[in-house]
Amino acid sequence: MATRVGFIGLGNMGKPMAINLIKARFDLMVYDLRPEPMQELAALGAKCARSPDEIGNHAEIIELVVVDDAQVEAVTFEEGGVLGAAKPGTIIAIHSTVHPRTVRKVAALAEAKGVTVIDAEVSGGERGAYAKTLCYMVGGDKHAFEKCRPLFATSGASIFHLGELGAGAITKLAHNLIVYVNMLAASEGIKLAQTAGVDPAAMEQVVHAGAAQSRIADHWSQQRKLGATYTTGPHGLMQLIHKDLRLALELGHDLGLPLPGAALTQQLIARILEIENQAV
Repeated sequence: MATRVGFIGLGNMGKPMAINLIKARFDLMVYDLRPEPMQELAALGAKCARSPDEIGNHAEIIELVVVDDAQVEAVTFEEGGVLGAAKPGTIIAIHSTVHPRTVRKVAALAEAKGVTVIDAEVSGGERGAYAKTLCYMVGGDKHAFEKCRPLFATSGASIFHLGELGAGAITKLAHNLIVYVNMLAASEGIKLAQTAGVDPAAMEQVVHAGAAQSRIADHWSQQRKLGATYTTGPHGLMQLIHKDLRLALELGHDLGLPLPGAALTQQLIARILEIENQAV
């Protein structure tokens, strides 16, 4: 019998991840606030829930790909959340980029109901989800992780168990800090060359061949347009980056670790994405 899976959040990342589960023949039930992606998944064979608690009643494993900490809390332990109906033995995998304290808070409430929570953050974007090349960063119970591994393998090429609960969230925040500071460097370096008269396309070729090469700096002209394909547009992408850097800065503050590069990058998000006069 196919594992009963619940999936909440069908945005840029969540929708292709859920589609991959359908293709792998898992018994999938999905939920999203927007009807359009639910209808699309239903046409492919998924069941559709009317609320998160219906997901909790259906699933053995629940995957969350919502936007932020508040949404994770809302769909888990607030009224109508999955924990109101989840059975003992259920596993919740949090894929959202959140603060590790949120993961631990949800896990503590879930434990009282016999439900296990792991943090299983992902990197690779919408393109990586469709290509099944995502990187999973997982923290928490090793047995629960192994039970989830077949699900993660439907979208992931690299799956890492990094230690205790919260390790996945910590790793994702550190990873994203590196990505966004790299975005600042790519933006300023290529802008400098272009303003001084060098063809930006030629500059990109040099970056790709030289020591500045990185996934972010490569083809920067395409990278900086990602916001145009984001579910909520470039302003939504900017807010998401701002949120991720805020969480990284909060974690650094908790640890007594200054992160000046992250702080500067957070202030310059609109400039990096070439969005003018937009407050976050």
